[in-house]
Amino acid sequence: MTQAWPTVELGHVLSRSNEALAIVPSERYKEVTVRLWGKGAVLRGEVQGQEIAGGRRFCVRAGQFILSRIDARNGASGIVPGTLDGAVVSNDFPAYNVVPSRLFTPYLGWLSRTRQFVDLCRAASEGTTNRVRLQEERFLRMAIPLPPVPEQQRIVAKVEEVTAKIEEARALRQRVDGQCDALCRSILLADPGPPTPMRDIVTLRDEDTPVVATDTYHFAGVYCFGRGVFPGEQKSGPDFAYKSLTRLQAGDFVYPKLMAWEGALGIVPPECDGLYVSPEYPVFDVSTERVLPETLDVYFRSPSVWPQLAEISTGTNVRRRRLHPKNFLGYRMPLPSMETQQRLRAVKAKVDSLKALQAQTAAELDALLPSVLDKAFKGEL
Repeated sequence: MTQAWPTVELGHVLSRSNEALAIVPSERYKEVTVRLWGKGAVLRGEVQGQEIAGGRRFCVRAGQFILSRIDARNGASGIVPGTLDGAVVSNDFPAYNVVPSRLFTPYLGWLSRTRQFVDLCRAASEGTTNRVRLQEERFLRMAIPLPPVPEQQRIVAKVEEVTAKIEEARALRQRVDGQCDALCRSILLADPGPPTPMRDIVTLRDEDTPVVATDTYHFAGVYCFGRGVFPGEQKSGPDFAYKSLTRLQAGDFVYPKLMAWEGALGIVPPECDGLYVSPEYPVFDVSTERVLPETLDVYFRSPSVWPQLAEISTGTNVRRRRLHPKNFLGYRMPLPSMETQQRLRAVKAKVDSLKALQAQTAAELDALLPSVLDKAFKGEL
């Protein structure tokens, strides 16, 4: 961290809060958790007092600094927002009052999101594998750069000005993505065509790859809410129980039985060609003489379609409903003319090119904030 400003031990600007509440079984309480990598303090959920083990819990207040003993070394720290004032936490989430005459709370909030601060928390943590914990006394002896409060306020104002522009750019990118998707869907809506059973335009493929214990397999997954097929993790044969898998080909249609009703369906993109899915993922060949892959991709990524898939999914538990291939093959989708489908393909190609550029921009935006914070706390902003 910068040597341009004096450094101050955290224990001189933070004081441990030990405010506690007696838990009343009949009352409801907000519980707090702290997300990794600077995502801050958030609501874990609301619970009835009788669900909380023990008779007392620590209470946090808006503006306090809070961190996770377990994951502070992974960036789990931040400022308690006003919406969580009075919420409860376990002993694993110590909270601290800020000395306002010396430390501007938002300054600490932004500082805690820097790589340097995370390194500081890592240095204050110790323990064996899976038992590493932040040591509070060591943490409070750690030093941070601390300019005068007016300078802290100036830095925060500058950081927030830049981050507002970053968020504005992100929001604009999301709006453009949404408008592109709406454009593609509008082409289908303009020429819906006759309701056609899926069995007439796709064919269920059999599992085609016996699992060999000594081999490694690169899996694919399907995001919910119409976000498509993506490359997943690699696993060796002993890491899973399936005896056979299906090898994907670009242009296949695939979905997970469990989450299809939440929009987890899509066409296999080129980057997932040759990857594998488990038997829980039905895979279909597409009869391209009748339906183009782009048509299926756009149609089944449309939010208006997902409730229809939920109706033909089965299961007693709402969160465990499955879309079985037999039911999917009986589903009827409005099949546009091939002329309309060809027009959709041309538009979607341009849309996908734009989205690829947008994704590159998004990665640049993600890298921009850490750079801004690094400069800010070196006194270069």
